[in-house]
Amino acid sequence: MSEIEVKKTQESLQDRLAQVVELLQRQRVVEDLTHRQEGAHHDRVENLVHRQNLVELQRKLDDLHSADVAYILEALPLDDRLTLWQLVKADRDGDILLEVSDSVRETLIADMDDHELLAAAKDMDADELADLASELPRDVVHELMETLDQQQRERVRSALSYDEEQVGALMDFEMVTIREDVSLEVVLRYLRRLKELPGHTDKLFVVDYDGVLKGVLPIKRLLVNDPEKQVSEVMASDPVSFHPDEDAYDAAQAFERYDLISAPVVDKNGKLIGRLTIDEMVDLIREESESEVLNMAGLREEEDIFASVWKSLRNRWAWLAINLITAFVASRVIGLFEGSIEKLVALAALMPIVAGIGGNSGNQTITMIVRAMALDQVSTGNTSRLMRKELAVALINGLVWGGVIGVVAYMLYGSWSLGVVMTAAMTLNLLLAALMGVLIPMTLAKMGRDPAMGASVMITAMTDSGGFFIFLGLATIFLL
Repeated sequence: MSEIEVKKTQESLQDRLAQVVELLQRQRVVEDLTHRQEGAHHDRVENLVHRQNLVELQRKLDDLHSADVAYILEALPLDDRLTLWQLVKADRDGDILLEVSDSVRETLIADMDDHELLAAAKDMDADELADLASELPRDVVHELMETLDQQQRERVRSALSYDEEQVGALMDFEMVTIREDVSLEVVLRYLRRLKELPGHTDKLFVVDYDGVLKGVLPIKRLLVNDPEKQVSEVMASDPVSFHPDEDAYDAAQAFERYDLISAPVVDKNGKLIGRLTIDEMVDLIREESESEVLNMAGLREEEDIFASVWKSLRNRWAWLAINLITAFVASRVIGLFEGSIEKLVALAALMPIVAGIGGNSGNQTITMIVRAMALDQVSTGNTSRLMRKELAVALINGLVWGGVIGVVAYMLYGSWSLGVVMTAAMTLNLLLAALMGVLIPMTLAKMGRDPAMGASVMITAMTDSGGFFIFLGLATIFLL
């Protein structure tokens, strides 16, 4: 899809969201007006108008893809969201529940009874059921498992046995397997007998009679080669494969690196047990990116923007409390130099510049380091070199931009010594920011924590307190 087509699709979705919002608002206005009216036909008019709005809303929902309905539900306040959710056809509930974010899914599931949940989940594949099972009531999961056949039940249990960050939790069990000792013509006849191919089928998996993976047969090779050839002559015998206990994010990086659409998942004996597909990998990369952004801001989890005040408070209070403590420390650092500030008021105007630039530089360093760690580009062998490089960048930036602000300080206050102090303070604080920008994520990683967790909050605290102390300390020594 071209950029223009993507833009048109997005604009169309935004238009439809606006139309849905307008219909919901119109419904509220009309209901409010009819409630104020009196007369014999009041109930009939109210009922007719109500039905007309609901029919139009339902018609718009029916025209939308499940992912687009999910987008609209996420963009609506809770009351409107639940009103719209009730209009979604029951046979689409499952698809939409899989598309919405975790926080929004929680509100939708809370609005459904057990019968509706069972109906929504009955047509899901094993991997989809595993994704949803952790958020369903225990009795619903138990009853749902009772309705599955033995193979499906075992597949769900297998997917649930892995951590959500492992390949096994994301693998798909729907795939096409063939033998290596048959001709391509036989394979083509076999495919024609199938009702449909599983989604994202770009290759067939070649296994022996024990289910051990022998290779893969890309669809393009199947189509362009002589039908009389054997599968063993055409197949790729060394495909990229994964084990169920591997890190899912490493698998996502492999998909990006090798331009994969699907890939086999094998156990320790080489037996084919599932496959990974590009749609799961794209979702994982998006979720990892969102999680990293949230973690750097000190948020513990994805938050429904229309969540209750209490839920939002619980998600945000911890790092705000830490930030409050660090802000108090910074204020006490300033308090140590109250006498200096009283004697030279220019210090009060200039010190936020030193702290602010240091915080910005530190966040740049942290962002680069966290990204490099996510791509496994940082190791014990190159840590010291990376540290030297970041310190060199900070030193040059400090001298250049510190010199600029030093000249500005001289022009404003007529003191060359104040300009020199400003340059020195800027340089030292940028060096501190670079040092902390490397050490904070690496220390978090060594402690087994997410290297992005609260990194932005911590670096800002360090550069604020450090910047104030360096600038005011230098000013006290050399100017006063």
